[in-house]
Amino acid sequence: MPKKEVKKKSAAAGKASKAAKASSGAAEVELIISEKPNAAKRIAESLADSKPIKKAEKGVPYYEITHNKKDITVVSAVGHLYTVAEKKKSFTYPSFDLEWKPTCEVSKDAAFSKKYLDVIKKLSKTAKTFTVACDYDVEGEVIGLNCMKYACGQKDAHRMKFSTLTKEDLVEAYENAENTINWGLANAGETRHFLDWMYGINLSRALTLAIKSTGAFKILSSGRVQGPALKILYDKEKEIEAFKPTPYWQIILGIEKNHIKIEALHEKEKFQDHAEAKARFERSLWKPAHVKEVEKNERNISPPTPFDLGSLQTEAYKLFGIKPRDTLSTAQNLYTSGAISYPRTSSQKLPAKLGYQKILNGLAKSNEEYAKKASYLLKLPKLIPNEGKKDDPAHPAIYPTGLKPSKLSAYEAKIYDLIVKRFFATFGTPAVRESITLKIDVGGEIFTATGMRTKEKNWFDLYEPYAKFKEEEWPAFAQGEALKIFRLDMVEKQTQPPKRYTPASIINELEKRGLGTKATRAEIVESLYQRKYAFDDSIKVTLIGKQIVETLQKYCPDILDETLTKTFEDDMEKIMSHEKKEEEILSEARKVLTKILKDFKSKEKIIGEELKEANKETMDKESFIAKCPKCHEGNLRMMFSKKNRARFIACDRYPDCETTYNIPQSGGVKATDKTCPVCHHPVILMIYKRKRPQEICINKECPTKKEDTIEVKTHANEKGQAIVDARKCPKCGQDLILRSSIYGRFIGCSAYPKCRFTESLKKKEEKKEDKPVEPKAPAQTGSD
Repeated sequence: MPKKEVKKKSAAAGKASKAAKASSGAAEVELIISEKPNAAKRIAESLADSKPIKKAEKGVPYYEITHNKKDITVVSAVGHLYTVAEKKKSFTYPSFDLEWKPTCEVSKDAAFSKKYLDVIKKLSKTAKTFTVACDYDVEGEVIGLNCMKYACGQKDAHRMKFSTLTKEDLVEAYENAENTINWGLANAGETRHFLDWMYGINLSRALTLAIKSTGAFKILSSGRVQGPALKILYDKEKEIEAFKPTPYWQIILGIEKNHIKIEALHEKEKFQDHAEAKARFERSLWKPAHVKEVEKNERNISPPTPFDLGSLQTEAYKLFGIKPRDTLSTAQNLYTSGAISYPRTSSQKLPAKLGYQKILNGLAKSNEEYAKKASYLLKLPKLIPNEGKKDDPAHPAIYPTGLKPSKLSAYEAKIYDLIVKRFFATFGTPAVRESITLKIDVGGEIFTATGMRTKEKNWFDLYEPYAKFKEEEWPAFAQGEALKIFRLDMVEKQTQPPKRYTPASIINELEKRGLGTKATRAEIVESLYQRKYAFDDSIKVTLIGKQIVETLQKYCPDILDETLTKTFEDDMEKIMSHEKKEEEILSEARKVLTKILKDFKSKEKIIGEELKEANKETMDKESFIAKCPKCHEGNLRMMFSKKNRARFIACDRYPDCETTYNIPQSGGVKATDKTCPVCHHPVILMIYKRKRPQEICINKECPTKKEDTIEVKTHANEKGQAIVDARKCPKCGQDLILRSSIYGRFIGCSAYPKCRFTESLKKKEEKKEDKPVEPKAPAQTGSD
């Protein structure tokens, strides 16, 4: 080959090599993975030098951006894309052979997550560097680790740490990203998942198979924290059942001055002896009253501490009746929209580096009320929050970012306003409350009345309308002053049983005992409701819930041992601080569980029999609606058709009595003791999330359901259906049928269920839209 030709080819090859390198350099993309789609969007918008390029595959959005001349792709998971599962599926116990599997392969409900996993896998093939930008906590670290390890084939990744999804925080988190994920958090999180699976699945299988061994069937569950949590509720139930009220007597004096009535109690407050109470009462009868002593005291009420998750859940329940689980999900939405900081925190600290003034200036732009409160605070010489003792190494207390949120739901508006005003209040000065204690002499018997009023509101103004304290404006009293009596009574009362837990107070109790985590406690409590172990907002334990505790206490008490659970919680803290290793904890758990389950297996039949009877009684009680209005002998019960996979109400004397009623397939159904005043059929309570409960007569032919509906002309077809005249379905063109349900008459498509078109026949002037209405808790009075 001629030398010239060789040189030309060599030069061409060199150019091609340079071009390939240049092309290879251009392809060096960084892949950032967030936990949720909203977070991916905000990260892309915050880091992009110009507008992000939004792309989508299989409906999954991802963003291509350039940040400081570096190509970055931002994509999201949808929570956990991988879950713990058995390597080989079984229904025996104990089972410890576990691995991480794609969530979409384990749960049908998670099938939608497959497309997110596929997109992450595809994008990872062209990426050279990887960054985890999931929420900075145990769960976020596990999500990030699994995405890197199984979807991207990486052993490690950079780690962004942030507490808000604001541009400033996200840019700082990216520029100062750690070179590795937090292995302490990741290993502790992985250990928690394996522990929870081993306990939850094995104990649940044991309970379920115990009932199955008796020929019955009922899926029962327990868990590492669920069992001790149920035991706490059970203990309270037994305490209330064992409580025996005792009588006591009080002597109440009523005085009046300047048209203001004041009540006072005898200084002894409670008389255990009736004879003594009667003698003191009679000594006071018809005697004049005069002021013996007036005492005034002032005390400062410190501003509240910033919210951690637990205190936010408690306050939201107290003020709005919003359940802890809903408070958490609502706060999570506000976080992903950039309105507040990360809510899953146990901190009551607001470090100065957050920039108090910047946040207050941002909030001042939201509305006039916030502007007034922010302006007041910005004029203070110093901004010093009243911090609490609790801290969290990962995140500060919950605070508003200063960004104005838009399109808030009813819950979001309430929770956001509460967080903003709590933030304001923490910077306020102490309020000053004055107490006036009046001692009144009536025939030698001393009565005491105490009134409270606010002299200086200070932080109360910043926390309005949530600072609720009793205000009593009394006239002035002088020592020796004669008083007008309008009442003198001796009243018999009884001591009251201990208060039951509420969804908020049980979460506080779990936190005090070190059971569960800030992120899981609300879910644990919710699972007790879902499994029918507990019911009502003033939490009561069902018969099956009681029986589970009593049976396990008798035969396998270790399952309910909160000390054991607390020990494992402490062990996971040690994994985070690298004092213990994952396998060390899991090995110990396998030993403990093997012993517990071996013991359980030997008593399986006995346990099953006890649980079977309790389950039958619970189901009978729960399914009961009312006495049958037709045969008057049987009971109407909630039934479920396996064939049609539908629920309905029917008489339990079937086939002797064939009375049945169709009911809605969604929403909760609760029996009431009411009957319809028109048709005398039972009335049930329909309960839907975030809607006001509705009482409905179960008789769909009840005359009351025709009174408020529009009349339509119909004709009968060959099937006897009432076909609406001169109209077709606007969606599919088929005939429309006049139908009726327990809610009343309506028009529906004849092609149902393929076509689900419906039209209400309620008269327009009486039509009411269902709006999200949160249950309101009783008004609260702050205590001094």
